[in-house]
Amino acid sequence: MGSRLSWAESYLGQLRALAGDRTLLFVGARTVVRNPAGEVLLIERSDNGYWALPSGAMELGESITQCAIREVWEETGLTATAVTPFATYTGPEYTFTNMFGDTYQLFVVAFRVDTWEGELLTRTDETTDAGFFAAGAMPAPLSSTVRETLDDLVVFERTGQIVLK
Repeated sequence: MGSRLSWAESYLGQLRALAGDRTLLFVGARTVVRNPAGEVLLIERSDNGYWALPSGAMELGESITQCAIREVWEETGLTATAVTPFATYTGPEYTFTNMFGDTYQLFVVAFRVDTWEGELLTRTDETTDAGFFAAGAMPAPLSSTVRETLDDLVVFERTGQIVLK
């Protein structure tokens, strides 16, 4: 993996500096990594303390699939070796304002990480903890995106149809 960009160097950071406080599109990937027991990998975000799925913004020069793989690596130290898209989150109801007062409308593709390798890092530049959790034993505070994403993965695995929102 390449070197990690600072926020100011990132595509969204540069765009935010130019655009000021207007709403921007946030193009990114969210991932579901499961262990052999079916538990889901969650990371505790260093910026807001919420437990979330590994995710982040796409950078110029990469595909959405490459973004998903990079975010898993940056936030967990794991290398995703095969991924499958299963849902998109794009409607105006996916508009949010972050802790810095910046507003974004999401265009996020969720990926199931089918195979991965490596050792889980519990601390990275972006995380203060990480671990695998059973669906009924999720930590708190839990990001609002986790349950919806996991529910959509169930629908995808039952129907074989990508969930479009």
